[in-house]
Amino acid sequence: MSVLAGFALLLVVVFVVAYAVGRQAGPVSPGLTPGGGTSPGAPGMGGHDMGGMR
Repeated sequence: MSVLAGFALLLVVVFVVAYAVGRQAGPVSPGLTPGGGTSPGAPGMGGHDMGGMR
């Protein structure tokens, strides 16, 4: 039982450290907005229409 508790504690420590590092690093892409689709004026699209591609 103590091995399982030690493993769980190790997982918690790893996730806490990863969270802290992520908070310090900041957002990867500040202008990124949530959503599945792309709007016609989406950055990086350059006005290209994919037309018949599915």
